[in-house]
Amino acid sequence: MKHPFLSKRYWNTISTPMGKSVALAREYKDLINLSLGDPDLTTDERIIKAAFEDAAAGHTHYTDSLGYMELRQEICNYYQNTFLHNVKLEECMVTTSGCHAMWLVLETILDDGDEVIIHEPYFTPYLQQIELARGKAVILKTDEEDGFQIDPQRLESLITNRTKAIIVNTPNNPTGACFSRSTLEAIAQVAIAKDLIVIADDIYTAFSFQEPFIPIRTIEGMRERTITIGSFSKDYCMTGWRIGYVLAPPFIINTMVDINENNVFTAPSISQRAALHALRMREEVQPPIVEEFKSRVYYAYERIQKIEALHVLPPAGSIYLFVNIKKTGLSSNQFVEKLLREAHVLVIPGNAFGESGEGYVRIALTVGLSTLEEAFDRMEKMFL
Repeated sequence: MKHPFLSKRYWNTISTPMGKSVALAREYKDLINLSLGDPDLTTDERIIKAAFEDAAAGHTHYTDSLGYMELRQEICNYYQNTFLHNVKLEECMVTTSGCHAMWLVLETILDDGDEVIIHEPYFTPYLQQIELARGKAVILKTDEEDGFQIDPQRLESLITNRTKAIIVNTPNNPTGACFSRSTLEAIAQVAIAKDLIVIADDIYTAFSFQEPFIPIRTIEGMRERTITIGSFSKDYCMTGWRIGYVLAPPFIINTMVDINENNVFTAPSISQRAALHALRMREEVQPPIVEEFKSRVYYAYERIQKIEALHVLPPAGSIYLFVNIKKTGLSSNQFVEKLLREAHVLVIPGNAFGESGEGYVRIALTVGLSTLEEAFDRMEKMFL
């Protein structure tokens, strides 16, 4: 909207298809919403109970700028126990969600006009997050034929004197791709050779179905040039708590703290306590969550296999499927519109995740199996 009272940066609309889907979800009483990646599972009651007991005990004040010492230590313990990787306390900062962490990271490292390479299809907000930090996004396309893995030669061809960082997201939103060790090592070789930062957007670490998740910061030579963004939103079904963290060299963390003093100062105390308990209870809390979403993803995959007009790669990770709809002859937007109007099922058009997402739609498996069954029954009536 153009208005003299508004910053010119926002005169052109910046609404995303994901944001618009919230309004569409209200159109039909029987709508099945497979658009937004908000898990339908409520945060485990043991986490809620422990967090609110902490609130009643007085944990309702500002915390340390870096976050509660206990939580940061528990994050460090998690990396040591899970990945045999030592993270120092001074390398860890708690943030108000993973999205807030990404903004802080980009604001910290980018000068005006610096370039950040993002692999496409990409998480929709990346473009605007980079632009808000006065950077420039450079698009690295990936292909379904290659399992949406990054091609290191393509990556290297995009690097210029202004390239500052590469954002790596695995398990990936929207494609569900999990980067192999060889892919991560190839990215690392390029980053080291070209003296670049890798921003690892590690949001779906629990949802790597075929192989254990590998943090790129654990690869030799990458610790000092990797900024890891973590979140409790998906791995623990805690989207509404808005809590995440960053792992980075201390000089980056210290600068982020200074910047954050002018933003939200500290992450919410109660949410930090919930995150602390989630980590401490992860061996009891997390496996049922992962198993539930894994069963949904594989169920949806099997149903899609039976619809000739649709195609999707075997599930690798995340809570999404990126479905090839090209045989239908419809564009991504047309498919979404048809599915909504005729079947009352809402998904996200693939072009919301970049130009190469055209011809695809993203399905979020954020409803139970019985509801998924109904959704695919409706789809089959349309396309069989």
